[in-house]
Amino acid sequence: MINDRTQGADVARDGTAGPFAFRERTRRKPMRERISNYVRSGHAGLYIVSAEEQRVEAELKTVADALKYKLFAWSATEGLIDTTAGQIRQANDPLEAITAVNELPENSVVLLRDLHMFLQDANPVLIRAIKDELVRCKTKGKCLIVLGCRQVLPPELEREFVLLDFNLPDKAALGTVLDGICQSAKLKKPKDDERDQILDAATGMTCTEAENAYALAVIEAKKVDPAVVAREKASTVKKNGLLEVVTVKETLDDIGGLDVLKDWLLKRKDAFSHRAREYGLPSPKGLLIVGIPGTGKSLTAKATASVFGRPLLKLDAGKLYGSLVGQSEGNLRSVIQTCEAIAPCVLWLDEIEKGLAGSRSSGATDGGTSARVFGSFISWMQEKTAPVFVVATANDVTQLPPELLRKGRWSDMMFVDLPNSEELRVIWEIQIRKYGRDPKQFDLHALVEMSVGYTGAEIEQAFIDALYAAFAEGQEPTTGLICQVTGESVPLSKLMGEQISGLRKWAVGRCRMATSPAKEAKGRKIAA
Repeated sequence: MINDRTQGADVARDGTAGPFAFRERTRRKPMRERISNYVRSGHAGLYIVSAEEQRVEAELKTVADALKYKLFAWSATEGLIDTTAGQIRQANDPLEAITAVNELPENSVVLLRDLHMFLQDANPVLIRAIKDELVRCKTKGKCLIVLGCRQVLPPELEREFVLLDFNLPDKAALGTVLDGICQSAKLKKPKDDERDQILDAATGMTCTEAENAYALAVIEAKKVDPAVVAREKASTVKKNGLLEVVTVKETLDDIGGLDVLKDWLLKRKDAFSHRAREYGLPSPKGLLIVGIPGTGKSLTAKATASVFGRPLLKLDAGKLYGSLVGQSEGNLRSVIQTCEAIAPCVLWLDEIEKGLAGSRSSGATDGGTSARVFGSFISWMQEKTAPVFVVATANDVTQLPPELLRKGRWSDMMFVDLPNSEELRVIWEIQIRKYGRDPKQFDLHALVEMSVGYTGAEIEQAFIDALYAAFAEGQEPTTGLICQVTGESVPLSKLMGEQISGLRKWAVGRCRMATSPAKEAKGRKIAA
């Protein structure tokens, strides 16, 4: 039966489809209105992608009542149910259910739960029955609606159904759930500031997940604690293995040098605020950081979330690709839907060139899946209106497709070079202080001279090696010991000097340098 739960009755006004290039390019309208328009216009087949059955079913119930249609719901366990009269027709087999649709009265909406699980085997008899029934539905005012957590349509049915993404609930919907939990637990409703913190922590969750998180917080903290809700959201986002909520401790103070990059971020730290919207500022699209490995690109991505004061989501692009037909595209839709629900947020793609490496030869290697996923992703980057700031890092920029680099995809593109003398000094100070020592106890000038051509990551590792050596001798590390250990290692700038020189030449005139020209004048060398 359709259960018109509190969180389902009024929350679906927020559902809108994401701006994919391959999706139908309609104006962004409330999901209830869109479904109603499709039914009224005689569309015989809709496919709704959502993991929230109760929200979708409650929305369809509202649409059917408004249009004076009858609503039927089918599942393999319950059969075909008249949701108004409660009558059950035994039709547990999907083929029986499709055949039974012909006997239903005109002006009916038929919800087919989990039908996609029977379609993935491409049963030709079932596919033929669906196609025949869709033709009959068209003439009798009936609409078949498939509801599943992912898109599974064989090629024979792809053009027969309109695909709709039922977005995750917005703050208004999550607030309705919060009010219900507070009422049930006999708690006072949180004040405005605390309420905003709770809803910020819950964005990106389904209504059921948010309800469970709120209830757990009441048990653990005797109130709806935002920290508990945020912890549960991090656990929830990890379920599909596509996104990770990263706890950020890094700040700009942890980065040595890169004054231009820091200044660029600081000027945009309030870009997602209400004041910025009133001023007419568009939300920044994102930042592509390219450069030599170990120079602080990933650290900068983490610090970006700290500057903006927004949650950081990390995407492993390689995990987008699945073995089933349509799974990769569905994974991307899930990622973007989650990001837009959590927005404002920062989306981090580390070493993006590795995740997109197969897009050029995709037609010959994977039937074009990589190319389609890549095309959908860059189209979303171009057209997105949700405040999702994308930070991507890349080591080998030559592997990036030209389409990704063109203007409009990113707010800016920065090149991070080897640290110069001044930056080396700051990096040594940061690393020495990071491991509980006083930089004043060391000869920083000597350390800088010894580490010319080293990256920040190599300097950190050199200091760690010196700590191990000093610990083994039962003493504290000294400047001489650090210089000795540093000299025993070979920096990347020497191992791959030709490749790094080529990368630096490519960056000239193509990227904005992360360090200002005045700082560059202090000298930046590759170790001989």
